[in-house]
Amino acid sequence: MSSDAAPDSTSPQHARLELDRFLPYRLSVLSNRVSQDIAGRYHARFGLAITEWRTMAVLAIDPDLSANGVADRTAMDKVAVSRAVARLLERGLIEREIHGDDRRRSVLRLTEAGYSVYDEVAPMVLACERRLLSPLDDEERAMLDRLIDKLGGAGLEAMVKGKD
Repeated sequence: MSSDAAPDSTSPQHARLELDRFLPYRLSVLSNRVSQDIAGRYHARFGLAITEWRTMAVLAIDPDLSANGVADRTAMDKVAVSRAVARLLERGLIEREIHGDDRRRSVLRLTEAGYSVYDEVAPMVLACERRLLSPLDDEERAMLDRLIDKLGGAGLEAMVKGKD
């Protein structure tokens, strides 16, 4: 059946989702495009994957997290974080230490080599963010920030509560 053929009047009617207007889809596409563009820059120079960079970025500002703590903080898949941690440990960009009395819990932190990479990548990604936000004026940037915070708080909570 060609795409311009009239629909069969005997076929059931299906719900219609305008995907290009569906906010979660639009946010995902935007996020993927931005992340891939930025990741291309630090991957080319440092060989880091997105999950590796995000793990490093979290540990730079919040050291001594466990891998689960990194996953919770970033909303990344625990298996993906575990793989990123293994690669970063192998490259000597992070180190793992057993946490105090609980021998089952380990914490992660950047090494000096890790901070050296972080100190080069962070300004690079901040410059990308500035370029991305450049079409917005100061008021629009502040509003976007507030709206993202609002959707990530009460909006997300309302969505989760409304599970079918």
